[in-house]
Amino acid sequence: MSILVRGTAVVQRAEDGVVPHADVVIEGRRYEAILPSGGATEEFDRVVDGEGCLLVPGLVNAHTHLAMALFRGLARDLPLDRWLANEIWPRERKLTAKDVYWGSLLGLAEMIRGGTTAFADMYFFMDEVGRAVEEAGLRALLSYGIIAPTPERIEPELKRAEELVRTWEGAADGRIRTAFSPHAPLTCSADGWRRAAALARENRVPIHTHLAETEQEVERIRAETKHSPAEWLEELGVFSIPVIAAHCVHLSEKDIEILAAHGATAVHCPTSNLKLAAGIAPVQEMLRGGVNVALGTDGAASAGDLNMIEEMRLAALLAKHRARDPGALPPGEALRCATTRGAIALGLGKELGTIEPGRRADGVLVRMNGLHVCPGYDPLADLVYAAQGLDVEAVFVDGRPLLLKGEIQTLDVDEIKGRCRQLARRFR
Repeated sequence: MSILVRGTAVVQRAEDGVVPHADVVIEGRRYEAILPSGGATEEFDRVVDGEGCLLVPGLVNAHTHLAMALFRGLARDLPLDRWLANEIWPRERKLTAKDVYWGSLLGLAEMIRGGTTAFADMYFFMDEVGRAVEEAGLRALLSYGIIAPTPERIEPELKRAEELVRTWEGAADGRIRTAFSPHAPLTCSADGWRRAAALARENRVPIHTHLAETEQEVERIRAETKHSPAEWLEELGVFSIPVIAAHCVHLSEKDIEILAAHGATAVHCPTSNLKLAAGIAPVQEMLRGGVNVALGTDGAASAGDLNMIEEMRLAALLAKHRARDPGALPPGEALRCATTRGAIALGLGKELGTIEPGRRADGVLVRMNGLHVCPGYDPLADLVYAAQGLDVEAVFVDGRPLLLKGEIQTLDVDEIKGRCRQLARRFR
């Protein structure tokens, strides 16, 4: 399919600002050309009106748990350890494959509506997540969450994780890739970590995990190993593989040096960290130290929603607050964390993250003519500080429209909401 997005403002690269009027040509799965407005005169299979809109690279949610959308609104206002042990894990033990399938579709629909085009997901019943992703049309890095604190748990957990990689790597015309996900330093033994890292290396896929999310985690790991969580994982050889480390709230200077030296990505999840009172990640310090910092929502059970535009705004505001510097994480850098840096995290930095000829046609068209973004002096600043997820007008992944005029094209939203409301009765 050939598509023309006509007369739109464009952010080709987050660091380069806004092209105010352009015609963007998509041919097949890739961007073909970015022309001056009115410059595209040939016939197209579809023409999308971009007047009053801003086209940006697809937003990348670099850490989430899709199916936890089923738990949205439950178990609120608790610290992480009590939230997990007393509320979430008991409910997760009741989950079925059917629950995860419909919960994943709910999360996918929400992400499409808010402009997310790619994401990294860690959960259970991952075959059902893969099936949902195939239907929805997004791009995904999927992984089974390995929880193996004791020796007898390691073998079956690793087997499930490896089956996922062998089944789904490269599926959905290459839109689905995979990773190994030892859940966290506290929920996997040293042997489990070593073996998971070896399997990731053997299968040439990354590690996706949680790291230094709470002070309690850091204190417990230090008491048991004499190291910080990052130091411990480095000692185990985990960072010899590309690592996506979610949260990274409580890092020392040495921890930041470790992440930077090994090319690891830290995924900042501001809403979830605030809601669980986990703290504020040292984003400015990590960026200055050379760490690739991406953004994620975490699951909707802890974050409330899967809104990446909201995460950009919060990330920018919290960085300024923590640094006591209003210049910290300006709009272009916040957008870069949500696009280019997220693409790098997923191993797709050469394919995604910018709107340029030859790149994969993952893009988000955001309507910028609402009251809350008027008068419109600086579209990039308005996108980060004022826009809302429901301003998203169109979403493209691999040149395929997943959302047009605010309507999801690939999923039956009413059916998904109805099914999830029915399933939720068991978890109240």
